[in-house]
Amino acid sequence: MTVEVSGANDLFSDRYMQDPYRVFAELRGVGPIHRAHIPSGIPVWVVTGRAEVSAALADTRLSKDSARLRAVIDRAMAARLDGSQVAETVATDMLNSDPPEHTRLRKLVVRGFSARRVERLRPLVEELTDELLDAMAARAAGGTVDFVDAFAFSLPITVICELLGIPRADRRSFRAWSTVIVGASSRDELRRATTAMGGYLVQMMAAKRSAPADDLLSDLVEASDAGDRLSPLELVSMASLLLIAGHETTVNLLGSSLLALLQHPDQFAKLRARPELIDATVEEVLRYNSPAPVTTWRYAKEPMTVGDARIAANDIVLLALGAANHDGHIPDPDAFDIERQNTGHLSFGHGIHFCVGAALARMEAQVALGRLVERFPGIALAVPADALRWRPSVVMHGLAALPVRLGPRDAGPRQPTTRAVPDSGAAETEARQR
Repeated sequence: MTVEVSGANDLFSDRYMQDPYRVFAELRGVGPIHRAHIPSGIPVWVVTGRAEVSAALADTRLSKDSARLRAVIDRAMAARLDGSQVAETVATDMLNSDPPEHTRLRKLVVRGFSARRVERLRPLVEELTDELLDAMAARAAGGTVDFVDAFAFSLPITVICELLGIPRADRRSFRAWSTVIVGASSRDELRRATTAMGGYLVQMMAAKRSAPADDLLSDLVEASDAGDRLSPLELVSMASLLLIAGHETTVNLLGSSLLALLQHPDQFAKLRARPELIDATVEEVLRYNSPAPVTTWRYAKEPMTVGDARIAANDIVLLALGAANHDGHIPDPDAFDIERQNTGHLSFGHGIHFCVGAALARMEAQVALGRLVERFPGIALAVPADALRWRPSVVMHGLAALPVRLGPRDAGPRQPTTRAVPDSGAAETEARQR
């Protein structure tokens, strides 16, 4: 059965932004696919069933080709907003492309996120984590501190800037731009943010071309110059994608990880007693509260059927990864259990669009959460959980703020670790795809 979601209870209303999993559960109880509208008014299909989402992720009839998708979106907006164009909202990058273009673009960046390169970044992540935990303790000074602002934002943006070769001094600008780009922003706000980020990256690319460094942006520029494989638009779009996706989802993952543990003190105590559960804890958070519960847009290249719904050619389709993660493929899916095994979550996607930065996000979360639990075993929420607010976004789910009290510390600062230098010459490819 297909549900038409509209009016005050539209799927992407504030009720969804604050608790998508309650909405997903209601929808799954009726059927695996639903008709709704995103905040801009564009009609979309939303797939919530586990089997249907998994199949759709690998279905070549659902395209992510940016050029065609722009035309599809423009037509949808024309019917809604008197012909207004929103082409700048769809970038020319590997996330918004199909093979063979996707294959070509992914090959240029995948080595930058290989297992070896990620492990070379681990000492940097450990050092930054300890520095940020010390700074967070100083900011709290016996009172409260916002974990999102003091820690969850700062760690991943610093790491991704280091990897790409972006000066750390510019990371606040990227926070402002990415908040607008992934949020439920107006078209004018989106245009200003994308223009500002694009202009900055054009300047950065010119600087890398003049003076290449040992970083991923220099690699992309040099590949373009040597083989004419990336156009100027592709270069800027790819850099934008890596910067936004490289930190935005990890910010959300860190905030959601801490909140889940604070709301489940038995699981917090279990992790405290058994630090070897850190990897499983991160996987359970990814399943339980996915940082990106809905995929970016796809469109149907031809008429197709999902569940009992007939999708017309050019219809836009969103896949609810977060809903699929709570479907009945595992026992008691709404429970948070850090000893859960083989969850098979879809939070990093599946198939050719499996998240290229999955290993980096996992490593950052494992280091950060492990250090945090060790250093501050008495950490607690400083406000009631129902007072917390989540940032408005269709595709992302992250806390706007997470006020906490740190409590007593178990250990002082660790000895500094040697800062890792990213290995731009690593020739490995991403081996793991779901």
